[in-house]
Amino acid sequence: MGLSEAILSIPALMIAVILHEVAHGWVAYRWGDPTAKLAGRLTLNPIPHIDPIGTLLLPGMFIILGSPIIFGWAKPVPINPSNFRDIRKGTFFVSIAGVVMNLSLAILFGALYRVISGLYDAVDPFLAQSVITPLLIFCTKSVLINLVLALFNIIPIPPLDGSRALMSFLSFKYWELFYRYEIYGFFVITILLFTGVLGKIIYPPLIFLYHLILGGA
Repeated sequence: MGLSEAILSIPALMIAVILHEVAHGWVAYRWGDPTAKLAGRLTLNPIPHIDPIGTLLLPGMFIILGSPIIFGWAKPVPINPSNFRDIRKGTFFVSIAGVVMNLSLAILFGALYRVISGLYDAVDPFLAQSVITPLLIFCTKSVLINLVLALFNIIPIPPLDGSRALMSFLSFKYWELFYRYEIYGFFVITILLFTGVLGKIIYPPLIFLYHLILGGA
């Protein structure tokens, strides 16, 4: 990844992870839980959402290592499921809200890419290189980052969103097990990541969706 691509990837990542968390908090609020709102997390101001490791350190490491993608996360919004009007439905919709947001952003930036790319030959060459090209790179990075976040979070391993969505369909007696073993999920995810298993799971749908949204770009 070149320096210009890395620089453009940073705001793309910030938008993806912040709106992911805001979506969780907003849907929770709609289902009766004001915890995120009271904590000041239903805001687009990036400062309350910044996680030192997930938003700063990890993306920085990806840039230094020259990774083709940048991955990270924002500080999770606080949610209290006991406030939901319907705890099962509330848990399900809050859980998938972040994934739906990232997929929606991927589609939005994919549409912008198609519109902007159509302007490339219609403008002055200098304008094309100085403005259109960076916008196209930003859009492709946004599509890629949002798809990675969506596919990663939908995996049903605690504490990822997919596990909580799955949990909402199970008997309440199993919910305690999910919460109890949530901490071990991080170790499982880390092992899958460093052994390459996670990449093999995510890569095929990622490539398919990436080319589908960008039209073979």
